[in-house]
Amino acid sequence: MTNIADRWGLNDEFFWLRDKQPDELVSFDEKLGVWNVYGYPETVEILNDHETFSSDAVRLLPDAAAGAQYYEGDLSGMTGAEHASLRKQADRMFKPSALAKLEARLEKDAGDLLDAVEGKDSFELIADFAEPLSGNLFCDMLGVPSSERELFKLVDKGLDSEVKVSTVDQGGEGYVEAQIKHIQPLRDYLLEHIADRRKNPGEDLLSVIVNMKRHDGTQLSDNESVNFTMVMLGAGYLTGTVLIGDTMLVLDHLPEEAARVRADRSLIPGMIEEALRWFTPTAATYRATSREVEFAGKTIPADQYVVAWLAAANRDPRQFSNPNVFDLKRSPNPQLAFGRGTHYCLGAHLARMQGRIAFNALMDRFPNLSADPDNPPKFFPSPEMLGMHSMPVLTN
Repeated sequence: MTNIADRWGLNDEFFWLRDKQPDELVSFDEKLGVWNVYGYPETVEILNDHETFSSDAVRLLPDAAAGAQYYEGDLSGMTGAEHASLRKQADRMFKPSALAKLEARLEKDAGDLLDAVEGKDSFELIADFAEPLSGNLFCDMLGVPSSERELFKLVDKGLDSEVKVSTVDQGGEGYVEAQIKHIQPLRDYLLEHIADRRKNPGEDLLSVIVNMKRHDGTQLSDNESVNFTMVMLGAGYLTGTVLIGDTMLVLDHLPEEAARVRADRSLIPGMIEEALRWFTPTAATYRATSREVEFAGKTIPADQYVVAWLAAANRDPRQFSNPNVFDLKRSPNPQLAFGRGTHYCLGAHLARMQGRIAFNALMDRFPNLSADPDNPPKFFPSPEMLGMHSMPVLTN
């Protein structure tokens, strides 16, 4: 069987999708000025040692200063007590007990969205199902009208950039600029709602964010509140949308496994975990060394940019037996798609819940759902993300 990367023409550098292992587990890319880490135990060490490998990595990029206002209040780049305090305040909105209240809404939305494409020979999985399912849910969580979710798609625009992260000025558009240049309309929209929540707080996630307190007891500024909300959009809306699309792509590539899941729905949770390992959506995460460190036989100086390749680590044979085999019953499956340690993805449980409900609904309604071979998916060009703008599917 042709591997999934070659079948769809995915990035040549995604070697793990072609059942290959890296030449070195840790290596320095002189052209980009970054350290690449591909091994599982090495990646886990990085994610767990937040003092040596700081999440405040943007500061090392050449155009970091130009984008400073966009990272103020960004939870993903925070460290220490400040990060712990703000994360704890947001976490209550993402706990299983809180999200359980949204299950009925998700199930109804999934049914309504599939009603709209009932009787069609084909439909667009992302635009007609995954995106509105995730978008409507997150509008509900934020407390904004679902009719305005179109602006959320601006979060995706940064994934259209092919600019690689680099500490060396490559000339032209920088990495930070490529990620932020498109989002101002969404920021302006959120600022309006933030101003309203300061006057009229409710029980929604946006109200929680605007009333958050820093570790020193002071309140987040409007700009910090916007940036915090943007991170939540990535953790909630984007993660769920991408998970549904990517898992469908995997099932289409492995029809025998898809048939097993259709016959036994108890396999769906394991299917989602294995899809996250085998076709990891967020391929990489970033850290900066705070001191010189001896690491995996290499000396990495202080203030070095480290790219931890979660997707490659999830194919490490030292951790996973037969790592290139998609195993619905793989157990244990300590995949790293949602990270590890203090920066573990807040939206992980939400994404899993969305995936479980989505695939039960899809399999109930369209047992023969498949990718359209004459109308291939449109992938994000991002060098660090595996996801799709569109995925046309056939219903028979």
